[in-house]
Amino acid sequence: MSRIGRMPIAVPAGVDVKIDGSTVTVKGPKGTLTRTVAGSITVALDNGVINVTRPDDSKENRSLHGLTRTLIANMVKGVSEGFSKELEINGIGYRAAKQGKDLVLNIGYSHNVVMPEIDGITVEVPGPNKIIISGPDKQKVGQFAAEVRGKRPPEPYKGKGIKYIDEVIRRKEGKAGKGK
Repeated sequence: MSRIGRMPIAVPAGVDVKIDGSTVTVKGPKGTLTRTVAGSITVALDNGVINVTRPDDSKENRSLHGLTRTLIANMVKGVSEGFSKELEINGIGYRAAKQGKDLVLNIGYSHNVVMPEIDGITVEVPGPNKIIISGPDKQKVGQFAAEVRGKRPPEPYKGKGIKYIDEVIRRKEGKAGKGK
């Protein structure tokens, strides 16, 4: 039995869960998320606790069991607390700014990189070298953060670029210099 799939999901106060066949809808203070689960996996809600079960021990059902439970747990956490990623910009003259709903990055190119804010997430720029991406959907937050980071990933020699706040960049030594 899947150790992760067996664990019940506690539904906090203020979160409303509706299960309609294979569609799970979770509504909370941060928003509403909907997901369709695999047809063989059963999701049940009783006394404020969500349980995920599988019909048999086939390889496909075993792999879907823990995945489905984790996805639903992330939905519940997202609508109650939300998810966020913090990015840091390092480099001389590199900075970020918010113009309306767009994130404008000045990261060493001949032009500014403009990234429009997608539905379901919010982008904050508390300082010129810090970006906070937050929202209820963990996948969207992580994907948008990865796309922002991908515009100028950190390089290993000077560490210039966009990195996650908790990311450690392995630094390399530059050229050794001229030998005799």
